[in-house]
Amino acid sequence: MNHRSAFSRMNGLAQRHHRPRIIAAKKSSLHRRAMTLVEVMVVVVILGILATTVTISVRDYLVSGKQNAARQEVAQIVAALELYYLENNRYPTPQEGLAVLIAKTPAHPDGLLRGGDLKDPWGHPYEYLQPGLHGSFDVFSLGADGAEGGEGAGADITSWQESGP
Repeated sequence: MNHRSAFSRMNGLAQRHHRPRIIAAKKSSLHRRAMTLVEVMVVVVILGILATTVTISVRDYLVSGKQNAARQEVAQIVAALELYYLENNRYPTPQEGLAVLIAKTPAHPDGLLRGGDLKDPWGHPYEYLQPGLHGSFDVFSLGADGAEGGEGAGADITSWQESGP
């Protein structure tokens, strides 16, 4: 018996001996893929729970941010109304409304209230009363709900009340 035939014979036995292991390894590989899918699903569920928790806690900051922006815009409108009064010796009439503050004039080519579209952070127009119920004029936002009164995000932002927290 030569060396080559003995080697091929041993090689053939070795291949037959390792085939079940190869099949077992493939089955094990399939099992690992299934476990990986389950693990991925668990991770996705955990991430969903975390995202929900973060969204709930961030929502309060978004509401207070919009309310603070509305307070600042009301203060800017009040300052523009006072400047209008100084220049014209009167406040805008209810018919003129707040639109007169963004109108371009020779004295104010950008208007008295620059860059203002006269809408609150929720997309509702700012309200203007002249004469006001609380002073010479009242400027207010009806909040997120667009209705008078309300609490939380729906609370009104007014020119006659002190700024909140």
